[in-house]
Amino acid sequence: MDAETQKNHLKAYGITYWALHKQLKVNWLLNYRGGAFLLPDTVDIQKECQIRGVSFEVLSNDKTESILKAISSPNQNMEAVILEKAPKIAVYTPSGKLPWDDAVTMVLEYAEIPYETVYDEEVLNDGLLLFDWLHLHHEDFTGQFGKFYGTYKAASWYIEDKKKAEDLAKQMGYSKVSTEKLDVVLKIRDYVIGGGFMFAMCSATDSFDIALSAEGIDICEPMFDGDASDASYQNKIDYNKTFAFTNFTLERNPLVYEFSSIDTTPKRMVPQTADYFSLMDFSAKWDPIPTMLCQNHTALIKGFMGQTTAFTRNEIKSNVLVLGENKTNGEAKYIHGIKGKGFFTFYGGHDPEDYQHRVGDPKTELELHPTSPGYRLILNNVLFPAAKKKKQKT
Repeated sequence: MDAETQKNHLKAYGITYWALHKQLKVNWLLNYRGGAFLLPDTVDIQKECQIRGVSFEVLSNDKTESILKAISSPNQNMEAVILEKAPKIAVYTPSGKLPWDDAVTMVLEYAEIPYETVYDEEVLNDGLLLFDWLHLHHEDFTGQFGKFYGTYKAASWYIEDKKKAEDLAKQMGYSKVSTEKLDVVLKIRDYVIGGGFMFAMCSATDSFDIALSAEGIDICEPMFDGDASDASYQNKIDYNKTFAFTNFTLERNPLVYEFSSIDTTPKRMVPQTADYFSLMDFSAKWDPIPTMLCQNHTALIKGFMGQTTAFTRNEIKSNVLVLGENKTNGEAKYIHGIKGKGFFTFYGGHDPEDYQHRVGDPKTELELHPTSPGYRLILNNVLFPAAKKKKQKT
């Protein structure tokens, strides 16, 4: 999985998932050749790699033992983690997608990793209990319809999407989209606390936490929910309820395409040619989880924009790990935390291979980006639940 020898990093994850689905165990060699996967040598796996265009090497038993011995050395920042179960994956996304693409859905399909889609009905009916891993599609959980009102209130797709959301809320017994979305968020929160893995990108990250913090408080202006917001809602925000963010200020103006001070987009001064973020370096033996999530063939990854591009560093809770950051901008791009028995990862930006994706832009063709380090971070999270849990020392 290094930069020099792997022709298709993204499909390599699909091969690994395919092997796990066949009930074969895989070793993920953290920090060894870009986070290589050690699979059993079978004719079927070799053939599958050849079909999918994935580079591989066949090792002798002696060579394998030598590699594992070197990795186990206390002098090496490496670790072999056993993957033993193909996680069942859910993507939270509406049936009629708006005219932009979901990076996670695209990379799952490109890597040939199976997933199922869920939305509000399934979530509210406890459908998440069937899944190990959940991705939150580009979404607004606050009931403000993506804060697109200022620019797109007259656009047919915006009007139609707003009507669909309101109809769905009424169908499920809610008078407002915001209250329906809050119950969805609370169900997802409970799913994570109970042991689920949640991954979110772009506006699903901050809007999720904002919805949690504003439970029982009306933060929506009349054009969103038909009545006035609570005039003093900022003072009532409860940061103790959030997963990742704290001490943020909400954006009250409905014409501004922004939810809060969490997002760094308006504050960024970096040109596209210099926009990169760096992955943090963790101890593979002592911190295998963040090490796993940061596996890549480069430590420096080109940035990309989104409604929520990145996170204000001083508004991230102290118990949340920053996995990737741009120090120059004082922003975190990629963060991870624990909630109850489960885990969550937030990844800022919309599409790792489309710097400034706009409504109506053509979809990204991943065939042109088979070695994308930005997309690799997504797939690290997909395989993360497959890792064998080590017994804690007591």
